[in-house]
Amino acid sequence: MRAPVPLKTALVNTPRIEIWPAGLLRARSNFDARALSRARHVLRRKRDGQYLAADLPEGLLALVPRLRAEPGLDEALDLLDAAPAHRRVGLEHVRDLPLDRLEERLEQLGLDHAYAERTGLELVAEPDWLAFAGFDRYRRPLWLHVEAARAWTHMREAALHDDVVLEAISGYRSHDYQLGIFERKLARGLSVEDILTVNAAPGYSEHHSGLALDIGAPDEPPAEESFEHTRAFAWLRDNAGGYGFAMTYPRDNPHGIVYEPWHWAFRPA
Repeated sequence: MRAPVPLKTALVNTPRIEIWPAGLLRARSNFDARALSRARHVLRRKRDGQYLAADLPEGLLALVPRLRAEPGLDEALDLLDAAPAHRRVGLEHVRDLPLDRLEERLEQLGLDHAYAERTGLELVAEPDWLAFAGFDRYRRPLWLHVEAARAWTHMREAALHDDVVLEAISGYRSHDYQLGIFERKLARGLSVEDILTVNAAPGYSEHHSGLALDIGAPDEPPAEESFEHTRAFAWLRDNAGGYGFAMTYPRDNPHGIVYEPWHWAFRPA
């Protein structure tokens, strides 16, 4: 059995709320800064990233009004109570979150199973916890499925040994994050069909699983086809398979998704 990951480097995930290690969050106000400096964990609303409560040694500190009315709070608190800081969580504990709430929201966008049939894509569940895999290019915490996190760490170190720098651009993204992309673009006047030409429908992105990440190279713009001309891409093409990673969307892929040389997914054995 593989060694488990300490909870202090894990993101505990529920359908509505994430439980973050406090040390990986940035304070957004002086009040937040005082709370985060003493907190073990912070409850964060997935829909908009709002900090909801800080888990302090003496108890829970509300960071929003009417905390007790927050949807999903009881489920998150139950998980927090069941996972003290010293507990180590192993791979066998990873479970998929339910998809029912996502399916309801897809219906609101006018998306049904016809989208899946047309693209050949399947709904992707979120894991109920993710491992910290370092930081991305923008110094944001990078969260990945525990196996993908280990493989990414080993692959990046091997590339460095060959004098090649691989930068993570993004890893895990929640369903709520993807829904937010659609909501913002709809508010700008784009149609759902317009958005689908460049963004996967919420729930259908490999990033939801924590198994996929976008990779870049220094001084190279993120998520651009020009990445294929870098030493980083050449190294990935020749070596990524040995670490379990594959490029999901090559040219003329059957899903109708544009060529994405930067998008690589870990395939568990």
